[in-house]
Amino acid sequence: MGARALPVRLFLRFEWLKPLFVDGGCTGTLIGWVLSMFGWDMQVIQRCQQRIFKVLPRRWIVERTFAWLSQSRRLSKDYEVSVASAEAFVKIACIRRMIRLWDDFWGRL
Repeated sequence: MGARALPVRLFLRFEWLKPLFVDGGCTGTLIGWVLSMFGWDMQVIQRCQQRIFKVLPRRWIVERTFAWLSQSRRLSKDYEVSVASAEAFVKIACIRRMIRLWDDFWGRL
């Protein structure tokens, strides 16, 4: 259910967004559904089956974002009951990060 709600919300705001990079856990009919509904190509980023280290393309962007968000105490655990409140706290964490970046930039001038 949630996996189908996200592309709908993304399409309403960002029609130009292409391609979508998704985690290796995204399997099944979702990829075909997104392609047929919105015309978006979803590229699944999967780990190598061998036991060697290999840098995954675009994976660092996701990991960096989660690292930034995990600095917020409220987001470190799953406290929220509703999706709306969870989404609100993610937005608050992003606003907090942007204010810090803004302060660091303008504080040096």
